[in-house]
Amino acid sequence: MSDASSDPRPFTAGDSSQGGQPAVDFRDIDIAYGKFMAVKDFSLSIAKGSFVTLLGPSGCGKTTILRSLAGLVDITTGQISIGGRRVDDVPIYKRNIGLVFQNYALFPHKSVFDNVAFGLKYRSVPKSEIAAKVTKALEMVRLPGSEKKLPAQLSGGQQQRIALARAIIFEPEVLLMDEPLSALDANMREDMRVEIKKIQKETGITAIFVTHDQEEALSMSDQIVVMNAGRIEQIGTPQQVYDEPATGFVANFLGKANMLPGTVSAADSSGATVALECGSDVKVAAPRALAKGDGVTVVVRPQKLSVTSGADGNRLAGRIVSASYLGGSAVYEIDIAGSIVRANSAIEGKPLAEGDAVEAGFEPHDCILLDAQGRRIA
Repeated sequence: MSDASSDPRPFTAGDSSQGGQPAVDFRDIDIAYGKFMAVKDFSLSIAKGSFVTLLGPSGCGKTTILRSLAGLVDITTGQISIGGRRVDDVPIYKRNIGLVFQNYALFPHKSVFDNVAFGLKYRSVPKSEIAAKVTKALEMVRLPGSEKKLPAQLSGGQQQRIALARAIIFEPEVLLMDEPLSALDANMREDMRVEIKKIQKETGITAIFVTHDQEEALSMSDQIVVMNAGRIEQIGTPQQVYDEPATGFVANFLGKANMLPGTVSAADSSGATVALECGSDVKVAAPRALAKGDGVTVVVRPQKLSVTSGADGNRLAGRIVSASYLGGSAVYEIDIAGSIVRANSAIEGKPLAEGDAVEAGFEPHDCILLDAQGRRIA
């Protein structure tokens, strides 16, 4: 997948094989705060029923995009459509979207029933229908019978489920979630990931999820939109953006990556040899013809870097400067001629220790190449 700057076509997230109108369509969006451009040239179509995550560091524009879809932020240029209807000039209460926030935003003095039913009362839903809808929504989030409780009587995870029930009770066209799990502990976050994904699949609702947590994005998403400095860097399935990062930024942000700069010293149709700056020569599988003297960066995930005394394929001799024991595996930081690389390796027998001499090895096909501009060579 190419980066946004080299592909003028709008990205499409989700399965578009069925054709039809996208659930959400951003076209040429710019959002400026004075002279600061928070979002620039943002175009994205999202297929109906898909779970799409906007992923990126703080300040990259992901929450700004979400809030612009919700009607909480005005766009400077471009247009936003939901189900084919332009909404960038439509007030928030007419956009038919559900919102789940990081802080739950529950009314502490209202019961669970009144919190969940709040949106229905402003949509002229008959009172005779409200109770049935609340019951159904609470069953969907696995909290039946909690109607009379107050938010303070619930755990953090239960409060988040109530916030989710409130957002989906009126069957919105799009569900927006802005870092909804960040206030939960690690175990509860993992449980809620499963629950949210299950509810999204059961309802078939189109969901847009904002996070800076790579693990959340990888475990929950149909598609991931990686953002940087207000632009789209890459979009793809979790496996695509992890295994085939389009840029050095994506490789570094989405999981750890060893970045080994060097120069092509030989190349033919079968691959290339790269003379690394750390002093080693490595063989790489080149997806296209390279020329001697080309500056490249060899990118190797820590999981692809084995630590043995006689690794197959490429071998980088070094010494362990840090070892972190993780049970069945260990994370080693290895000094290779002044460059530090990281290996996440399964433990066979006794773990290696700080100061041990090792060879870090990887196969030619277990890396990707970046050009001098930091873009994946494809």
